[in-house]
Amino acid sequence: MEIRVLSYFLMVAREENITRAAQLLHITQPTLSRQLMQLEEELGVELFNRSNHRIILTEDGMLLKRRAQEMISLADKTKREFIREENLLTGELSIGCGELCSVSRFSELIASFREKYPQVRYELYSGNADNIKDRIERGLLDIGLLSAPVDISKYEFVRMPEKETWGILVREDSPLAVKEAVRPEDLAGVPLLTAQREMVQNELVNWFGEYSEQMEIIMTYNLIYNAAMMVKQGIGAALCLKLENHFENLCFVPLSPVLELGSVLAWKKNQVFSPAAAAFIRHVRK
Repeated sequence: MEIRVLSYFLMVAREENITRAAQLLHITQPTLSRQLMQLEEELGVELFNRSNHRIILTEDGMLLKRRAQEMISLADKTKREFIREENLLTGELSIGCGELCSVSRFSELIASFREKYPQVRYELYSGNADNIKDRIERGLLDIGLLSAPVDISKYEFVRMPEKETWGILVREDSPLAVKEAVRPEDLAGVPLLTAQREMVQNELVNWFGEYSEQMEIIMTYNLIYNAAMMVKQGIGAALCLKLENHFENLCFVPLSPVLELGSVLAWKKNQVFSPAAAAFIRHVRK
């Protein structure tokens, strides 16, 4: 299975028309059709449902589309890692970050690294700890800033000094907005939006204690901005981390007892890294 042929496949999947895809790829239509048929024969499945004017992906085609996008992304990343100039550290560093206060400290690390190695480029991916770990495992990210609780048994890491504080995001006209802190009994029966991650939900259940059975979780989320828009419409209160951002007509109220969790900067053990990633890890360790 060649990367070139996968690129052809993705172009046809995007255009849903072989003639138009062939024109964009600067190859003949018979050549493109032959490549697609050979790909289907190699995999033993039909990738497209064909008609006179349009071709659309089958379920197997949708699966290959996701895998092909990952494979081409990884191939492109590998090529960029080998772009070097004599006596200069170049290449690309792929980083995953959660929405955390620790990102501020992490950005200081990147800024100081850039002063030493200005030719290095960066790819920044935002997601929760599960998303980031998955991309690290697949080789799409070199390093990730992960919020606890998280299993890092397969990783090397450094702990970030800041603690991440949990609370709720509510509308300013909510009765909870006037409190200095909210207790478990204050949230009993309140419609709640909470993080998708199961390990985080377990931490919150422990915090609720005897009131855990009265938790009314109506929605889960992975990034806070979309959750904040739901809160703004009065859908519920969002259990979330305290961040430096501000949402109009919303306010953050911390939890009591205080719930604070740490975060780590992590990378895979026994991994052969690109020169740029290896240099950044050395920089972080110092």
